Amino acid sequence: MKNVIAAVAAMLAAAVPAEQAHASSSDAGKGVVVAAPVDPLSSERSTRAEAQPASTEEDGRSGRWVVTGPDEIVAWLLFDPASVDDRLPADLRFVNVAELATGNVHWARAWLEDHPGHGGWGISFLEIVRADRFEIDGQAPHWPADGAYALWAARVVPLQARSEEPEGLPLLILDAWLPDEAYVARMRALGHYATFGDVALDQTDDGRWRGAITVPDLTVVAECLPTGPVTGGPESAGQQVLFPPRSAGVDAVVQVVFAGHRVQNCADPAVVSIRGGHPLSLGIVLEPASFQTGYTLDGMVLPR
Repeated sequence: MKNVIAAVAAMLAAAVPAEQAHASSSDAGKGVVVAAPVDPLSSERSTRAEAQPASTEEDGRSGRWVVTGPDEIVAWLLFDPASVDDRLPADLRFVNVAELATGNVHWARAWLEDHPGHGGWGISFLEIVRADRFEIDGQAPHWPADGAYALWAARVVPLQARSEEPEGLPLLILDAWLPDEAYVARMRALGHYATFGDVALDQTDDGRWRGAITVPDLTVVAECLPTGPVTGGPESAGQQVLFPPRSAGVDAVVQVVFAGHRVQNCADPAVVSIRGGHPLSLGIVLEPASFQTGYTLDGMVLPR
C-alpha cells in the first residue's frame, strides 16, 4: 500500500512531499498526532502578512491564542464519519475521499482504486504539540515539563455558502486534550472546546521524539525520529477556522493564522499506536508521520 497517497502532503500537511505519503501497513486500529499547521487539501494558504485574525473587541468576546516555539508529531488519518456523527454540527459536512478523487487529487484516486468502500470516509489529523509559549488571553496552562496539547480535527465545509465566510480552511475539532484541569475549565468558560487528559511530548537522548495521550478508553503512543530534508520555513503560512463539536457545551469558533513551519518526515517505520474504544482508534493512519517545529500561531475568537 506504500505510495498510494501520492498527494497527501499537498493536501493535509503542506510540508510533506506528496509522493511520499502512503497508508500504514496496519490500516486500522492505529493513529497518530498532528498539528494543524499546513493542510494539503488547502488552496487557502497565504502569507502571514495577509492573514490577520479577526478582532472580537466589538462584541466583547475574548480568547486570543498565541503559540510560539512549538515541537510536534503530526500524522493524518482517514475515518468513518459514522463513528463521529454525533460531533458534526448541523450546518457542516465532512470532506470525503470521493470528492477529492473527483477533484483530481491523485492520492485519493489511487486510494479508492484499492479501497473502493472508503469513498465516504473523512480526512483528519491528530497532533501532539508542546510549546515554549502556549497562551489564551495571556494565561498559560500549568503542566509538567513534558506536558503537551493534543488535537484531533477533520476537514469540513459549510452545507450552505454564507454571505461572509471567514478566511481560512474550515476544520471541526473532534477531540482535544490538555493535562491541566483548571485550564481546561477556563478554556470552556471562554467557549473553547477542551477536555482533561494526560498528554506528553519529550525527546530522548538519541534525538527521537515520543508523544503520548492517556485518557479513559484511549491510549496513543507516537514516536518519531526526524530525518531527511527540512521543508517549509518562513514562506510556509496559512490560516484555519476551528469549529467546536456539536453538543460540546461551547460555541467559540477560532480563526488562527500561522507561519514558519519547518517539517521533516519521521524515519520509517515511525511508531504510531492508537488503542481503546475511542472513535480515533478506528481510523486509518496515512504515512509518513512528520515532525514539525519553529512556527508561530496567532488566533482569535470570531464575532458571532
